[in-house]
Amino acid sequence: MKEFVISEAKVETAVLVGLITQTQDERKTKEYLDELEFLAHTAGAQVVKRFTQKLPSAHSVTYVGKGKLEEIRDYIRKEEEEEREVGMVIFDDELSAKQIRNIEAELKVKILDRTSLILDIFAMRAQTANAKTQVELAQYKYMLPRLQRLWTHLERQGGGSGAGGGKGSVGLRGPGETQLEMDRRIILNRMSLLKERLAEIDKQKATQRKNRGRMIRVALVGYTNVGKSTLMNLLAKSEVFAENKLFATLDTTVRKVIIENLPFLLSDTVGFIRKLPTDLVDSFKSTLDEVREADFLVHVVDISHPDFEEQIQVVDKTIADLGASGKPTMIVFNKIDAYTYVEKAADDLTPKTKENITLDELMKTWMAKLNDNCFFISAKEKTNMDELKSIIYNKVRELHVQKYPYNDFLYQTYDETEA
Repeated sequence: MKEFVISEAKVETAVLVGLITQTQDERKTKEYLDELEFLAHTAGAQVVKRFTQKLPSAHSVTYVGKGKLEEIRDYIRKEEEEEREVGMVIFDDELSAKQIRNIEAELKVKILDRTSLILDIFAMRAQTANAKTQVELAQYKYMLPRLQRLWTHLERQGGGSGAGGGKGSVGLRGPGETQLEMDRRIILNRMSLLKERLAEIDKQKATQRKNRGRMIRVALVGYTNVGKSTLMNLLAKSEVFAENKLFATLDTTVRKVIIENLPFLLSDTVGFIRKLPTDLVDSFKSTLDEVREADFLVHVVDISHPDFEEQIQVVDKTIADLGASGKPTMIVFNKIDAYTYVEKAADDLTPKTKENITLDELMKTWMAKLNDNCFFISAKEKTNMDELKSIIYNKVRELHVQKYPYNDFLYQTYDETEA
């Protein structure tokens, strides 16, 4: 899918574009663009400029207004004159085929949206046949309604509905449409094949899950880049890939963990993100089966992130969409070592927010009501890890007794090297 691949060999420069709307204020737009910049960085691009515009909603033809589009075009031309090429413009929302076509015609550079950027990162991260198949299916789902844009070169030959290409273009309009339909049929056939492959992979994974024995399954879930893989490494004494980039983990990793001679299965799943396309979630449902079939969810949250509460809501919604809500869950607030706040003066009457209260004060808010279903750690600094292991042990043991009440399996001794 070279349509949205960003080369890692050469760092491309990018411009970001977002909207301030009736449902998305300026602060929220800044947060989304911060995340979009992190996505661009993960894909190997360097962001050099941001553009925002206040609109009731996205313009159906060009996303932003005509004046703003001209402003972006003028900036790109100015950079070119100074020999600083802008490689792409990335929009914070998913664009329609019409919007992409019109924006490309005006800006004359590569146009990406949030969805195509995420797909590019997924394509870079996919390692196993399962992940690669899921990514390819998601890419085709994205491309299918945008096929018309790939055939705009026909208009230069007089075909299509462009200048000189109206109903009178006999002999030119037809072949263009025929080729378009052929491509659509090829993609649909390829998608059917990919779905068959995923169904076969699902059967294999279901068999693997059945053969895992009578052990409680614990799944790490959370927003992308909250430290799930780092926590996995500490709990399972494993070497799961972890780095400070989005979507470091695509394939679900399952490890056998033993705490105080109690074995259970721990899985690390792909991170969620705001505005995650439905097609992408659908394509990765087989990977997320570990979430659906888990007995216990450990929801990892980056408490140092300024918008962690919204991230919690995004994860909860995605879990609900997967049909996995209602499971026993605990929240693990990670990265307490990175938590910062602005200290208020004694006479400061500014209302308390996440930005100006201490971590101890924050712990006494709604989090205090969660009791032992809420815990605070730093996986990076290994802070409070022994206490967390003890909590997980107690919860897993309780679930094991409930699920396998007559199983003396609990009381056998296990060699920790098996983990």
